[in-house]
Amino acid sequence: MKSELDALMQSKNLDAFIVFGNAEHNPPMTYLTGGGHVSHATLIKKRGEEAALFFGDMERDEAAKSGLKLIPYSKYDMNDLAKRSNRDNLLAAAMRCELMFKDLGISAGRVGVYGIYDLSSIFGILSHLQTLMPEIEFVGEAREDSIFMRAMETKDEDEVNRIRKMGKVTTDVVGKVAGFLTSCDVGDDEVLLNENGLPLTVGDVHSKIRLWVAERGAELPSGFIFSIGRDAGVPHSAGNLTDLMKLGQTIVFDIYPAEAGGGYYYDFTRTWSLGYATPEAQELFDQVKEVYNQLSENFDLNVPFKNYQQMTCEYFEAKGHQTPLHTRAPVEGYVHSLGHGVGLNIHERPFSGLTAGEDQRLAPGVVITSEPGLYYPEKGMGFRIEDTLWVRPDGRMEILAEYPYDFVLPMKKWSK
Repeated sequence: MKSELDALMQSKNLDAFIVFGNAEHNPPMTYLTGGGHVSHATLIKKRGEEAALFFGDMERDEAAKSGLKLIPYSKYDMNDLAKRSNRDNLLAAAMRCELMFKDLGISAGRVGVYGIYDLSSIFGILSHLQTLMPEIEFVGEAREDSIFMRAMETKDEDEVNRIRKMGKVTTDVVGKVAGFLTSCDVGDDEVLLNENGLPLTVGDVHSKIRLWVAERGAELPSGFIFSIGRDAGVPHSAGNLTDLMKLGQTIVFDIYPAEAGGGYYYDFTRTWSLGYATPEAQELFDQVKEVYNQLSENFDLNVPFKNYQQMTCEYFEAKGHQTPLHTRAPVEGYVHSLGHGVGLNIHERPFSGLTAGEDQRLAPGVVITSEPGLYYPEKGMGFRIEDTLWVRPDGRMEILAEYPYDFVLPMKKWSK
């Protein structure tokens, strides 16, 4: 949680940190400011002191919503800095950063660097700033282990409620898609027909998903997956837009919308087969659902998340599938890790890969996904079930948005 940032800074021997970029779609900045329309901002925090947000005057009202200490860029005379830098824009920006650091009493020490911004600009500014302030050591961190990822790992009730609200948006959209698909007419070769009588494509469904998400005030900043047939067998294939929607083929629908402005995500997957399923597809789906159920029954407080990846691999290998446990980079069978944390990032701590640290545990306040799957692209099928769960303070695991697990969705205007 945010209250842990100073302790985390001390554990990493950081005297301060700087965050670059917009307040929207920029998890470290959003985490500290609460979001809002503040662009090209800079946030600096000295360990043990409040953070300061530097911003353009035109965005002063939006900046004020952050509740942080505010310092407008207009405090610094950029015309003078431009002259002194011989019109070198990057050097002028670095000179302004030097003044900003000194105003906060920072002239030496280890300073962590975070945020989302143009890499070339930041590299240029920091290169000049290192020359201007040789007593400062700028520090980069591995994403998985950064102070922000560690702070974000556990959520307070407000954060959980925001994720829960996105779960309601998600399941509303998923229900809308299911209702639309099962209401379609069916033409020759078991192809679904659009409202205009033309064959329904994956691209048509994608358009409706984007519309229905937007109508509910959410966004899809990281995209989504709605794929059928062979593409369903490639876990992160978003779906071929020209593929036809047909009965009896597996559909993987993985949707992960976020609050508008780059806020909190939800993550959710269902696998469907319209009208009917082949016996092989039904058997594989049943295996995915069985291990999903076993995991749900065995999740326990403070256990390393990777233990459940081990359990999932052992289950699938006993059924004859390849997994990462004994196959390097498998492309069929069970090919990924079980889950990950969810928050301002769609993927964050704790991670469940077999090489994840023992410290990445199902601790109180953690929000994770559980998403076992099987993938056989050459057979034209793939399967995944995913829910987002919160480890409650009492240790109980709670699915934040319930939705049915039906595999075969009956068509309202067709019978086999």
